[in-house]
Parts: sequence; structure tokens; C-alpha cells
Amino acid sequence: MADTDLADAKRRMQSAVDVLKGELAGLRTGRASASLLEPVTVEVYGSHMPLKQVATINVPEPRMITVQVWDRSQVKAVERAIQQASLGLNPIVEGQMLRIPIPELNQERRKELAKVAHKYAEQARVAVRNVRRDGMEKIKKQEKAGTLSQDVARHETDVMQKNTDQMVGQIDQLLAAKEKEIMQV
Repeated sequence: MADTDLADAKRRMQSAVDVLKGELAGLRTGRASASLLEPVTVEVYGSHMPLKQVATINVPEPRMITVQVWDRSQVKAVERAIQQASLGLNPIVEGQMLRIPIPELNQERRKELAKVAHKYAEQARVAVRNVRRDGMEKIKKQEKAGTLSQDVARHETDVMQKNTDQMVGQIDQLLAAKEKEIMQV
């Protein structure tokens, strides 16, 4: 296995961690964040567009998000898209501005969100382990074929495991931070 294969495996592992970061950012914690509205797509001009391409999203207060729609004729479409995004948010329309109050989370909802965060983290761990498994199989095949010496194969196996441990550690840190954020009362 060449260094480029190790670099590719590390890049694939890092992308699994990046996906987890995005998923955790979308989990609502009771605090307003513009990232809450990232998954929202709006049907405008005959196509689906991300909300941030048709409006400006701001967080003026800890429990309020404002969405300034650029085209007055698209306010209803933006309002509908936010309501249908299953985020539990109800925008209040004021001209071209939508105010979105973020409701307080109860303890039961916090526990549900923590479970979802755990599920996301486990999916990321599985993705990282799958990349490791694929890399280890490549190393073994190359060693069997004689294109890698035992020493080089052992070194690359160690590097692959070290990368895996590092990425799983990052996943655990992200989960712990998100869990702390969710459970804070």
C-alpha cells in the first residue's frame, strides 16, 4: 500500500467525522443557531434551493433566528419550507422578515436528542472502521502478492490503526461536547 493509499484512507475517515459534525450541528439544543436551518430547501423559481441562497439568516438573540427573504414574492415559499422541514419551528412573518422563536427543550426531548446524537456518532464510527477494514485488506493483499515486505506492511497497518484511533477519538469528543450542550438546563 502506498502512502497515497494511507492518505486516501485518512481523508475518507476525516470525511466521516465531517459528516458527523454537520449532523450534530443540525440537532436543536434550544439555543438559536443559523445551522439549524441548513437542511431547509425552498422551492423557488421552479427548483429547490438551499434557504441561504434565497435569504439572509441571522441570530439576533439566543432564542431567536431571523430570516430576511430577498425576494418579497418568495416569503410564503420560505415560510412553508421552514414549517415542512420537521424542525418543530413556527416562523412569524413580518413583511420580508421571518422571526423564528426557538422553544425551550424539556428533559424528555433532551434525552431523545442525546440518543440521536449517539446514533449519528455510531454511524460515523462504523464508517471509519469500514475504511480501516478496506485499507487493512489492501495491505494484506499486497503483502501476499509480494509487493509489500512484512516490515512495510506492519508499519502501514500500525499507521492505519493509529489513524482509526485518532478519528474515533475525535468522534467521541464531538459526541461528549454535543451531549453536554444538549443536557445543559
